[in-house]
Amino acid sequence: MGLTGLALAWHRAVPLMGEMASAFALLAGTAGAAVFVALLVFTALRGWRHPEAWAEDRRHPVRHTFIAALPIGAMLVATVAVALFGVHPLARALWWAGSLGQLGITAWVLARWWGRPAWPSVTPALFVPIVGNVLAPLAGVPLGHADWSAAQFGIGLLFWPVVLTLVVVRLAVQGPWPERLAPTTFIVIAPPAVVGLGALQLDAPPTLAWMAWGMALFALLWAGARAKAIAAMPFGMTHWALSFPLASLAALTLRLAQPGTIMAVLGPVLLALASLVILGLAFATVRGLRDGSLLAPEPVAPLTVASS
Repeated sequence: MGLTGLALAWHRAVPLMGEMASAFALLAGTAGAAVFVALLVFTALRGWRHPEAWAEDRRHPVRHTFIAALPIGAMLVATVAVALFGVHPLARALWWAGSLGQLGITAWVLARWWGRPAWPSVTPALFVPIVGNVLAPLAGVPLGHADWSAAQFGIGLLFWPVVLTLVVVRLAVQGPWPERLAPTTFIVIAPPAVVGLGALQLDAPPTLAWMAWGMALFALLWAGARAKAIAAMPFGMTHWALSFPLASLAALTLRLAQPGTIMAVLGPVLLALASLVILGLAFATVRGLRDGSLLAPEPVAPLTVASS
């Protein structure tokens, strides 16, 4: 998600930076597509060889939300393909697979809510399966599926404030989520940033996109209060939760930028920040895979349900 989001952000920088931005977009998009295919293959192999581990992920109060990364990844790869190369049947098929898969996972996650989940299971990771639907217009509109994209966009728009409310109430009731999930705090940036991009794609008034940008920027400042603590943590896969939110905010800023305005300065600054963070995450991932620290099992901590 982070690499494809970065590709889209660099693509938005082309009017300001020219062919250099286009080359970086192609590089990040290619890397993102390769990682998506690799993760898809490894996920299938893991499910085949270790079905009990796959079942445990589905039952886990937090990890089950990250299953939505697969259909979201499919939609993002399709979006990058359409942005860089135009409409193609393969991009259309991939987008439909991601769109329908995302709807299915959203329905599944919402159905779990009827089981009265414990407050400790409420983290910003819930934004992934619920609000991922707002990605649909980014490729759906140029692919000719504007009506379907608008409908799916509406689902994400409906549940975004619901999840945000749950997350804030959880903070008040239970306090912050566990330290290893601290990087997921940055996910709060992604919904308003992608809503702004999707709204512009659906020809909504630019004022709505500016409102979304303001919310995303404030979310960055709010989440940024945890940046020092997150940087001091041992690296884990949850650190990748920083990548797509930063890239999506950079993309929206560049989309709103006009030459000679403050946004034309702020956009490249946010793009540089997202690029450096993602580059650092990539190096840390390679190092963690090489020394085996990234594959260590997470500590088991039982959930305590507050008495009513």
